[in-house]
Amino acid sequence: MAFLLLFHQENRLLTADAIVLHLACVNLLVVVVRSLLETLASFHLAKIFGDTGCKSVIFIYRTSRALSIWLTFLLSTYQCLSIVPPGSRWASIRALLAQYLGCVFLCLWVLNICMTTAPILFSYSIKNDSSLPMNCINVEFCFLKFPSKLARDANGAAQVGRDVVPMALMTLASLIILVFLYKHSNQVKGLRRSSGGGGGGGNSGAEQRAAKSVVALVTLYVVLYGVDNGLWVYTLTVKKTMSSSLISNLRIFFGSLYAALSPVVIIASNRKVNSRLGCAAGMERSPSIK
Repeated sequence: MAFLLLFHQENRLLTADAIVLHLACVNLLVVVVRSLLETLASFHLAKIFGDTGCKSVIFIYRTSRALSIWLTFLLSTYQCLSIVPPGSRWASIRALLAQYLGCVFLCLWVLNICMTTAPILFSYSIKNDSSLPMNCINVEFCFLKFPSKLARDANGAAQVGRDVVPMALMTLASLIILVFLYKHSNQVKGLRRSSGGGGGGGNSGAEQRAAKSVVALVTLYVVLYGVDNGLWVYTLTVKKTMSSSLISNLRIFFGSLYAALSPVVIIASNRKVNSRLGCAAGMERSPSIK
């Protein structure tokens, strides 16, 4: 909401803000599509998980979850590029990324949709099969039934690779940011000692706050999605189909936890978001004060 207000007032969004807005929308989709719908089904408030419902919900959830991971990686990469000296080759790459950001978003959507076709092909409602077939993954209201163990393991390995690659790259980007912040802090301390006071400019402080918030997001991601992927690897090592969906529920919990907590980090660390939310709250209260 804050970024939409910012776009409405300024008719533009900074590249980092556009990535964060996209990330927030995808995280909202993660929470609504899987967590909310599964809660409604658990309390028999909605009949969602037929064959078509299973295919749709699992496909949208896995696609949006994967997009959340890759957008966090994109954000950390862009923030890493933003701290390089102007005029360098990496600065020109940053400018190209900002210029073709829409194409980057489109490529990420296409990539993750293509890698999430298994739910459409192999998922069906658990109501239609009370037994525990082989080469299946139990996701509570649905089964993912693969034609062979090889197909199940290959699909699982592809998903792990899709998650681990951006995880490793965003961790590297975060380490580079931390090293830069450490060196910059030492340089600022040295300048203050030599000049007897004073300090850096506001732009440097804003960049450091943005860098720290990105590092916090990446740390949150690595911890929560690391547990998620560990549980997924454990699921693949079990030879028989699990009668309980506990592992699947834990994966959904940790995945949704990142989607729920990341906006808190963004709001706490972004002054623009804070100011826009404050303005919106003031506008809501003003009509009642007469």
